[in-house]
Amino acid sequence: MRNSMLHITNVNRDFLVMARANTHINTKTSNSSVRVWLTSMLLLCFSFAAVTPVTANAQEDVASIIAKSEKAAYYAGNDGKSMARMIIVDSQGRKQMRQFTILRKDVLNNEGTESGDQKMLVFFSRPTEVKGTVFRVEKHTNIDTDDDRWLYLPALDLVKRIAAGDKRTSFVGSHFFYEDVSGRAVSEDNFTMQNTTDTHYVLRATPKSAGSVEFSHYVVEIDKQTYLPTLINFFKGDDNYRRVEAVSVDTVQGYPTVVRSKVSDLASGGYTLMEFRGIQYDIALPDSIFSERSLRVPPREFVE
Repeated sequence: MRNSMLHITNVNRDFLVMARANTHINTKTSNSSVRVWLTSMLLLCFSFAAVTPVTANAQEDVASIIAKSEKAAYYAGNDGKSMARMIIVDSQGRKQMRQFTILRKDVLNNEGTESGDQKMLVFFSRPTEVKGTVFRVEKHTNIDTDDDRWLYLPALDLVKRIAAGDKRTSFVGSHFFYEDVSGRAVSEDNFTMQNTTDTHYVLRATPKSAGSVEFSHYVVEIDKQTYLPTLINFFKGDDNYRRVEAVSVDTVQGYPTVVRSKVSDLASGGYTLMEFRGIQYDIALPDSIFSERSLRVPPREFVE
């Protein structure tokens, strides 16, 4: 397996190069059947420490570890806002950029507590060809209810519904999938403890509905201190074809938060970097902005 560790200095260099690049790419993505706050999304600060045997207590703790990890990765604060920038790099090294603002709000149940459901809006501002495009998500934790996803295309004044079968296809030409952006519910997979290191839990996940995804299983490393998932390797059988990793993490308003993430197509060598800035939590976003109206009339007080 090739070494995928990305030094932060290289990330910064890529972002500086991107500012001067005007090249065009055509990213190859899977056509199979994409919650990052993000992914969404994920920190690579893992350790190559010696693997320790898995104990009975560790196995019993799997459900607790997964619940804490989902909470850390996708439910920081009651709502949140971030600006983000993607650099998409194809197999030949050609680069393209996407810039957008993300708004996210947790949905409360009738008792006024968190239901696990979420609402999300992604407003694109750069480059010109995607400016005004909006991605809207209503995420449901009930495994029997598909998440609702829409894409507003301003050039056509068209709201396109993203079919459930397309959730694991390219998000606006990047190596991220739609499901990477809104997040994959942990209830969709079965988890077992594979091993542990001094710093990470290493779990293996297999989908409950194998026909709905392109992977046979994935292996996720979860930081023992923050419970953030830091590295996910996806497999088709023995073939490790895709990797999602965190590059950098900061603490924002007391919440450990991924501020740089990367998705790699290990077959082609292409990858997408995502950088977050201006992250804010608990800003009292009104429910009213998470509607179809905001696709055509963005809430300017929250979108820069």
